Amino acid sequence: MTRPASVENAPDRAAGATDAPEKAMRHFVSYAFYKVQTDFRKLDARARETAIRQFQEYLQTWSSRVKLYTYSTVGTRPDTDFLLWRISAQMDDFNTMSGALNKLSIGPYLDSAYAYLAMTRKSMYVDKHRHPGQEGTRLTIEPGEAKYLFIYPFVKTHDWYQLPMADRQQMMNEHIEVGHKYPTVRINTTYSYGLDDQEFVVAFESDQPGDFLDLVMELRTGKARPYTERDTPIFTCIKKSFKELCDEL
Repeated sequence: MTRPASVENAPDRAAGATDAPEKAMRHFVSYAFYKVQTDFRKLDARARETAIRQFQEYLQTWSSRVKLYTYSTVGTRPDTDFLLWRISAQMDDFNTMSGALNKLSIGPYLDSAYAYLAMTRKSMYVDKHRHPGQEGTRLTIEPGEAKYLFIYPFVKTHDWYQLPMADRQQMMNEHIEVGHKYPTVRINTTYSYGLDDQEFVVAFESDQPGDFLDLVMELRTGKARPYTERDTPIFTCIKKSFKELCDEL
């Protein structure tokens, strides 16, 4: 597993402060959480089976167009049932994909519980630091095979952005050092400046939930912690194949 740099290893420059080659390579990232209405489970068996089969075909079709990963949140959160983690070079793909989902038989029974939009970009804090599996400029996301995914949006305080760069870098170095203690946890940092309400969305992959808990607990004592304004809600997601997810429905 790749070691995380930090829970808060994001840059604080505006999303537009980048060069043309970087723009061409960057990924858009969508974290779309859905809740299945109780009425869907009240349908007769044939109607449910037809809708679920159609939904599975939809997932398989779209997986050839975008990077698509499915996770269950059944049993880990009461307000969502599953996550569609979508990654594409074209933001419009998310709009088209969501519109197509609405037209499926299951569409009227799905409530959009949460939705976060973000992009990849270079980090000004760890630009010279590389982890296995994350070589290059961090402009693309290649999820691993970990069973669990932990996701949350967060926002820094205004005071953070007024600090000298040297002070911020020193605090981020502390985070990086803590992160290296937990090699079973891999971080994917995405940025939402101007695109969504939050500033960042972080997604951690791991097969060891306890390691992630210990990492977050240790980072709570870091010097940068007072500069975090909000970092909830937090989603614990369990990786599922398309078929496994549909079977749960």
